[in-house]
Amino acid sequence: MTWHIARVAGSELDIGEVLAIYRSSGLGERRPVADAERMAAMIRNANLIVTCRVAGEMVGIARSISDFSYVTYLSDIAVSRPFQREGIGRALIDATRKEAPQAKIVLLSAPAATGYYPHIGFSRHDSAWVLNP
Repeated sequence: MTWHIARVAGSELDIGEVLAIYRSSGLGERRPVADAERMAAMIRNANLIVTCRVAGEMVGIARSISDFSYVTYLSDIAVSRPFQREGIGRALIDATRKEAPQAKIVLLSAPAATGYYPHIGFSRHDSAWVLNP
């Protein structure tokens, strides 16, 4: 299987294609996928998006906010279920890191993925705080 990983502008993405990945990956359970307008704003306003395509079909996305100097907040990483466990998630993270090589990457893990991140070099940080709207 040949992948194509590329940085893209959120405004260039088809929201239907993006929503399909979120739903297929399982991340849709934790994101407002029923509100296409809000999801479109999330994609449009992120300043660092990397996608993976296989034979032209988008199968993965990493959505981040970065200052490209100190920190990149990797808000979403989603890979369609049929393409999971193929290394695409790691490739998306590597491509995100290459866009901001001096910045640390910070993320909040979905409960089901907590075992994945230490495996690829992330360290646990116990002082994250969340203030919901």
